Amino acid sequence: MLRVKTPEEIEAIRASAQLVGRTLGEVAKVIGPGMSLLAIDALAHDFIHDMGATPSFLNYNGYPNALCLSLNDVVVHGIPTTYELREGDVLSVDCGVTLNGFVGDSAYTFAIGEISPQVQGLLNTTKECLRLGIAQAQPNRRVGDIGAAIQKHAENAGYGVVRELCGHGVGFALHESPEVANYGRAGSGPKMPVGLVIAIEPMINMGTHRILQPDAWTIRTADRKPSAHYEHTVAVTANGPDILSTFTYVEEALNQTHVKAIVH
Repeated sequence: MLRVKTPEEIEAIRASAQLVGRTLGEVAKVIGPGMSLLAIDALAHDFIHDMGATPSFLNYNGYPNALCLSLNDVVVHGIPTTYELREGDVLSVDCGVTLNGFVGDSAYTFAIGEISPQVQGLLNTTKECLRLGIAQAQPNRRVGDIGAAIQKHAENAGYGVVRELCGHGVGFALHESPEVANYGRAGSGPKMPVGLVIAIEPMINMGTHRILQPDAWTIRTADRKPSAHYEHTVAVTANGPDILSTFTYVEEALNQTHVKAIVH
């Protein structure tokens, strides 16, 4: 059953999703070679609490941390460890926040220092897939339109689209109906009514679409090639998609870091 939100509820979800964006921005300020995954998680945990909210992932079905930190060939659900980031790594930071009872969800894949042009191409294409998927979140279009747009763009670029994991409804809870796959057939699936709020999150692999799950949480690419993951919380409105989360804080932090690197 699709849980449609009122305009007031959408604004409450926006506040949560914007806080997710601010949290990702705080992470972006410090992320780089030598930073440990546990230190990144602790920073986000404390920032979310300081803002009067709670991390939505923490203790969700037993998950032990505030963030999912997925490194290189880990697609999603990577558990933070003492691993220290190295030049050339890529790291997906997935964050959920519950503020005043409403949930926002967003993810961003970071390049750690200099990465290869091939991996940068994967990141660029995955972000483009997110944009194209969001463009399909129109009233009375179908959920399958989102997956079809994402799959076409990713596969045209030669990448694999993960099948077993998907986006989802969000807002009253972390995971709601409908499932929002990143592949499929246009015109299939439920219609998207005005007031539907969904998390759209392409998970795109450098090589095969196939995955492995070596433990209760971690999802890896079967060929151990890199994966990328970007996500926004999006409301379907009469005027089209309304992106409730934001990458603005991330981009501002990354631009500032780049300027400092040039100066020094």
